[in-house]
Amino acid sequence: MTDRSHLYPALRYRDPRAAIDFLVNAFGFSVHAIHEGPSGGIAHAELRLGDGLIMVGTLDPAFAAEGRTVTGGTSGIYVSVAYVDAHHDRAAAAGAVVTRPLADTDYGSREYSCRDSEGYEWSFGTYDPLANPIDDIV
Repeated sequence: MTDRSHLYPALRYRDPRAAIDFLVNAFGFSVHAIHEGPSGGIAHAELRLGDGLIMVGTLDPAFAAEGRTVTGGTSGIYVSVAYVDAHHDRAAAAGAVVTRPLADTDYGSREYSCRDSEGYEWSFGTYDPLANPIDDIV
């Protein structure tokens, strides 16, 4: 039996509509689905980038009151892209805050990191762990 597991990061934003606009304009995502809640806010949205998909929703005010905000952690998201230089230029032009400049790595990737409109840390690069695991490189 084959494991059919897939990974779909779920991100919560204070202003999910603005975040979706940013992710589409800066990073090249496309809107797959948007489901509004009874009050007209976004209850759940899905954005695609190539074969990948993320889920977006509204940050619960109770979580924010507990300090559970988008910038409160140390996690980040890595996305493999074919044309990282062009991706970097698009993201920077759309207002992404570059936190690690575009550079070549010692394991053969070209990559950069940035923050989105609400502070999530994203890294984009040419390294694809499924196509070329680091164990095969080292």
